[in-house]
Amino acid sequence: KVSYARPSSASIRDANLYVSGLPKTMTQKELEQLFSQYGRIITSRILVDQVTGVSRGVGFIRFDKRIEAEEAIKGLNGQKPPGATEPITVKFANNPSQKTNQAILSQLYHSPNRRYPAPLAQQAQRFRFPPMTIDGMTSLAGINIPGHAGTGWCIFVYNLAPDADESILWQMFGPFGAVTNVKVIRDFNTNKCKGFGFVTMTNYDEAAMAIASLNGYRLGDRVLQVSFKTNKTHK
Repeated sequence: KVSYARPSSASIRDANLYVSGLPKTMTQKELEQLFSQYGRIITSRILVDQVTGVSRGVGFIRFDKRIEAEEAIKGLNGQKPPGATEPITVKFANNPSQKTNQAILSQLYHSPNRRYPAPLAQQAQRFRFPPMTIDGMTSLAGINIPGHAGTGWCIFVYNLAPDADESILWQMFGPFGAVTNVKVIRDFNTNKCKGFGFVTMTNYDEAAMAIASLNGYRLGDRVLQVSFKTNKTHK
């Protein structure tokens, strides 16, 4: 999708909805039809299992304006769409009234079972966390917020396939919010991806939501590890 970037304003901010409980048979087109009665849809997405291709029953809808998103919540939250046996849940993907930053950081970095007693390789395997960031965890305690580069929030994406390119990163992160830059790190001699890349997003809540949703996401035969880039320099 190509469109002009709109200057941020209160009327368009936080217009991204998280929808769960969708019928597994619902297509993205049907999802848009269900929500289009409430306003102009900018982007939509249904999450699917990367192995089976079956819908996970979860989707995202970004409206043109926040007031449209509010109307969609009023009209559809708790309702049963056509073909559904259970009511769906519709809520803001990043509710600004909640302490989203602290909640997601706490969830990602401070859960009690992440004690790191094992060797580095086992830690990464056990916790699905980028090994390059484990030794930088102390900087994530809240004193230095990770990944902030002045112009946006830098996200580290690890375990990409050798044939991965920038378009894959755009496709994965675009539905969560404004992406300003993506970069796949390539081997100088072969030009193949070295297994990791970076994504820069302008909004903290959207970046945190992307990390929470995509860390552990299966892309092909690989499980991605996604986190804020630490203050360490990745060469």
